Amino acid sequence: MPSGGLPVPLVLPYTAALLLALTAVPAVAQQPSEARAAGHCSRITRLQVPGAEHQEWACLKELTTAGTVASGHTDPADWAGLTPAGLATPSGVPGVQIDGYFPDTSATNSNHGWSHDSQFVIRLPDRWNGGLVVAGSPGVREQYANDRAIGDWVLSRGYAFAATDKGNTGAAFYRDGAAPGEAIAEWNDRVTQLTRAARAVVAQRYHRPPSRTLATGMSNGGYLVRWQLENHPELYDGGVDWEGTLWRASGPNLLTFLPPALRHYPVFAAGGSGAGAAHRAMLAAGYPEGSEFLWPFHHQYYWDLTQRIYREELDPGYDGPIEAGTPYCAPGAPACDADYAYASRPSEVRRAVATIGLTGRIGKPLITLHGTLDVLLPIGRDSDVYARMVHDAGRGGLFRYYRVEGATHVDSLYDAFPDRLRPLTPCHRSAFTSLEAWIGQGRQPAPSHTVARPAAAGPSTLLTDCPLDSTEPR
Repeated sequence: MPSGGLPVPLVLPYTAALLLALTAVPAVAQQPSEARAAGHCSRITRLQVPGAEHQEWACLKELTTAGTVASGHTDPADWAGLTPAGLATPSGVPGVQIDGYFPDTSATNSNHGWSHDSQFVIRLPDRWNGGLVVAGSPGVREQYANDRAIGDWVLSRGYAFAATDKGNTGAAFYRDGAAPGEAIAEWNDRVTQLTRAARAVVAQRYHRPPSRTLATGMSNGGYLVRWQLENHPELYDGGVDWEGTLWRASGPNLLTFLPPALRHYPVFAAGGSGAGAAHRAMLAAGYPEGSEFLWPFHHQYYWDLTQRIYREELDPGYDGPIEAGTPYCAPGAPACDADYAYASRPSEVRRAVATIGLTGRIGKPLITLHGTLDVLLPIGRDSDVYARMVHDAGRGGLFRYYRVEGATHVDSLYDAFPDRLRPLTPCHRSAFTSLEAWIGQGRQPAPSHTVARPAAAGPSTLLTDCPLDSTEPR
């Protein structure tokens, strides 16, 4: 067992959850003759994704991971570690899958052997409910990253589903783009591009446009939901933001709260006379009291790499010719990311962040949920701040915010700490159905509040239930 007490099978996929893109299983596309022979998929080759440079069609008996794992139409490595092991997998969703890519000059995504970025997947169930769900991948993963956490469930409810790799993948995503911030800015453009294209494909398939288009995603995918509803509300009817990353030129952002963790956590972990002051410094940086049991794992697998690659994307001049810093450097070493001070960096760094920054000026209904024990994007430095931004922008009537007690950034950690954590996946589903009722029936969701973790709740409850109307408003 590695440090932190997490089983080895959990550690490796969990490390990939935000940062790494792994080699995918090639999809097995049906030949057009086979597709034409299948009644429910007749004429699928007439479906054309607007703007796509390449696309492949498949007529599938099962669009969820209950079937796509075996058929090769998903990549389990891409979504490994994002959900609890005990999460049920729905099935019984036949339909059409389209895989392809839009024109792009970068080649970080090796899925299907294409070595081409801006890959997408569009799934069109036979039994369609009239809606479309669009998602961008969390972290810097590929287009299948949302399949188990989001895609399976919305497909089982009859939605068409579209997802994108965001235009660049992997821990060296910062190599894409000609200027600081451009690799992340492309993420937003690619979600907009896919949304427009998927709406057109839905209309081709079902002979009418979607009656509702919803954006959702986790972590970086949640950031994309926020950005889309601020900048392209005309494309959507609403969205669910699952612990979205906050980018704000004036801070807080990743580059303001990760360096303190790199400086102070090793001193805290070593014990001794400096441990108390280091612990206080961690809490002051935003890491929640009571989350200390999660710190060893995040120090080993997340904080250092996340700081270095996102700092390289937005402030490559900090370490000169060195690419993405020195792993686990000691404070005081030259250009060490543990010493990074965002506030003292040149103004062009804040301008780079501003190009991807959020404003809170959402134009369609948005539900945000975030775990109180998130120690990658601490809630007090992320969604608490974004909620204030939305209200300060005068958009509070379009917004609900649920702080979920005992949830952390990635649900796979629930398997290691079932007595201390709760998974966010059921809470996302509750938020999604609340959004449906809000935009479809005019039924107002519960006021924003902290959702309590049920006392003595076990997996049968925590893996399936997360009512959002159970505690006092905040």
